Amino acid sequence: MSKHLSAPKLVISLFAPLCLLGACNSPDSKSAKTTDSAKVDTGKKTKYLSQPLISSIYTADPSAHVFNGKIYIYPSHDINAGIPENDNGDHFAMRDYHILSMDSIGGKVTDNGVALDIKDIPWAGRQLWAPDAAYKNGTYYLYFPVKDKKDVFHIGVATSASPTGPFKAEPEPIPGSYSIDPAVFTDTDGKTYMYFGGIWGGQLQRWISGKYDANGSKTDSKQENAPAISCKVALLKPDMKTFEGAVKDAVIVDSLGKPLLTKDHERRFFEGSWMHKYNGKYYLTYSTGDTHLLCYAVGDSPLGPFTYKGVFMKPVQGWTTHHSIIEIKGKWYIFYHDTQLSGKTHLRNVKVTTLEHNADGSIKLIDPFL
Repeated sequence: MSKHLSAPKLVISLFAPLCLLGACNSPDSKSAKTTDSAKVDTGKKTKYLSQPLISSIYTADPSAHVFNGKIYIYPSHDINAGIPENDNGDHFAMRDYHILSMDSIGGKVTDNGVALDIKDIPWAGRQLWAPDAAYKNGTYYLYFPVKDKKDVFHIGVATSASPTGPFKAEPEPIPGSYSIDPAVFTDTDGKTYMYFGGIWGGQLQRWISGKYDANGSKTDSKQENAPAISCKVALLKPDMKTFEGAVKDAVIVDSLGKPLLTKDHERRFFEGSWMHKYNGKYYLTYSTGDTHLLCYAVGDSPLGPFTYKGVFMKPVQGWTTHHSIIEIKGKWYIFYHDTQLSGKTHLRNVKVTTLEHNADGSIKLIDPFL
């Protein structure tokens, strides 16, 4: 991003790239060094902008939706799996999903229990990372990334008659799906799109050729002057379980219309995409991963291209962040996570705060600390 838009970087004490958000995406690079702690040195900023929605379990990567006037949150469920930390993120061994609900912002938050367990997904191997959900024609759909039995991430779908589940998983992943962080958006014309992907531990860089390359680049760093790897987008068929046509690149460009480059770590896509529509424009929001920023790019079509506009949320406590954005009763809100409760990268808690669009369509910058 241009220098005049650059958000101040926060120092993460005793920490180097490990947990990429998306469900705790982590780099494969063996050069990364980590510790259990990911506390941000906030200096005088000792107060948080908002408080955890629940503290009975650890939750992260919150995908929020409004169904029938009520707010439902579909997060990852962080656990202490007892697995030593490593650069593959094996200690992010989430096994199930709990769905949260609330009647209003600031109201009571209910944990509705286990909605889907990894043991009930026929094709799953390990690591249930950041999910999302959608509703159409009387059915609720839960979309989830999980590694198959060959340790390759794909995206699955499960269905339920209730927004809180229980959900029943399809016997196979969505054909043509890969990587992590599904985010589902239904446009005003009724068409539904899935945005997905995460580099490094999310394996997106291993699909550059269109086929999975287990021996491919472990990070994107070897192609610094090439266009950055794009977020992926696919139109869903009316059955909401399969893609309509080929997966496309949701390309992010600069003000001159040129694709952002891999070396542009403060602007390029990394993971954790989300789509919302405001005043007829499509806002692709996403995480920059190893630079800990939430950015946004705006387009005239849900397929892009999207022109980079800036940072809209500064770094949280923790290695990075993952968010969702909803409108309810004429106001906009962002759901996100940090590590306030634990101070550990793999044990996070979800939060919510207001999100404001300025008169010119830009998004007001959010600081997660007071």
